[in-house]
Amino acid sequence: MNDLSAYIPEMIETRRYLHRIPEIAWTEFLTSELVIKRVRELGFKTIIGKALFNEEYAYGREDDVIEKAQKRALSMGMDPKLLEEMQGYTGCMAIWETGRDGPVTAFRFDMDCIAVEENHDETNEAYVGGFDSTFPGLMHACGHDGHTAMGLAFARWIKDHADSLKGTIKLVFQPAEEGTKGASGIAESGLLDDVDYFIGGHVGMDPKLHELGIITKGFLSTTKINVGFTGKPAHAGAAGQEGRNALMAACSASMQIMGIARHGQGNTAVNIGTLHAGEGRNVVPVHAKMELEVRGANDEICKYMQERALKMIKGSAESYEVGCDIKIMGRATNVVSDPEMCDLIREVATAVPGINRVFDYDTITSSEDCSLLIQKVQSHGGKAVFFYYGCNHNGHHKSDFEIQDTESLPLGLAVFVGALKKTNGQ
Repeated sequence: MNDLSAYIPEMIETRRYLHRIPEIAWTEFLTSELVIKRVRELGFKTIIGKALFNEEYAYGREDDVIEKAQKRALSMGMDPKLLEEMQGYTGCMAIWETGRDGPVTAFRFDMDCIAVEENHDETNEAYVGGFDSTFPGLMHACGHDGHTAMGLAFARWIKDHADSLKGTIKLVFQPAEEGTKGASGIAESGLLDDVDYFIGGHVGMDPKLHELGIITKGFLSTTKINVGFTGKPAHAGAAGQEGRNALMAACSASMQIMGIARHGQGNTAVNIGTLHAGEGRNVVPVHAKMELEVRGANDEICKYMQERALKMIKGSAESYEVGCDIKIMGRATNVVSDPEMCDLIREVATAVPGINRVFDYDTITSSEDCSLLIQKVQSHGGKAVFFYYGCNHNGHHKSDFEIQDTESLPLGLAVFVGALKKTNGQ
């Protein structure tokens, strides 16, 4: 920890700056500008813009939202040349090549926020500390501001200790984790095809402050789906028979989907989060929009849930003689960390002063699209692991989420540094 003391003040300052300017999925232009400029100043090679993604798998991008965010970033002083270089895509891969033979090791740090209004009162540590969100309706309520700040501190440590390292280090600053939108395009870009070791981490969840949980296995495979139903308008009283009711098609599909038989070989979940429909009291509804997700213990079970849901959507549309447009908006898979990588993190974390408990963690039932990066690395024989370093929070995605950054982030940074010393130290 003494070795890291020089990096902690800037890491905390960066985290608190980012907490004040939270940016939702695919709009992290100010955050990306900070990341790109800093890693370039340190001497890292960078891959940004469309080169970072296979665009076919960059899920959930909404052009109007992205355009609005770009205009806001420019109004707040973003470098227009860098914005043009980014080609409408946020994120960055920073690459350090030591020039010495050794493995390729990648680390992932996500960047986006949540659509939550932050508590602006004494119940919230960010308000008390003077770094609460300045963007209405947006908040770093999952700790990704801390992840990004840690990644930049880690980059500076790599620069300063380059003479003691071998091989190649890739730092993946990933946009759009929320909704599992951003990782798939990076996973399918080819940029991880040479990675020997992959390490991902996250603040919070079940581990408390001064604890670390290693995901030996866990997370749910998931698919996020948007559906648009399009019917035919008519006067509801005078000519109801001429209309085709998109609202009723959506409601029918909703009721059927929530009743999908659960799979006998593993955990499943389904949720319809939003349903908006109709134009007026006396008009047969023409439009309906549904947002839903399915989850399963693995890809096979998730596929079962997805296929059942899509059959019900299409069947309801056919029954009510309306059109339906189905879009995949996000995707993630389950995680099985490699035992040798779990052992590596366990050994490193146990030796970090201030981490008082290290435990295996295999009961997590949320989803995390870092799983796709892990899956890609493992598909060609690479080894990977994911872990949580703890904090005493009030619940992820809540308006008073907090992470005790001066305590939690230094411990997480120590684990990342210790792991890199194991994989790429001379």
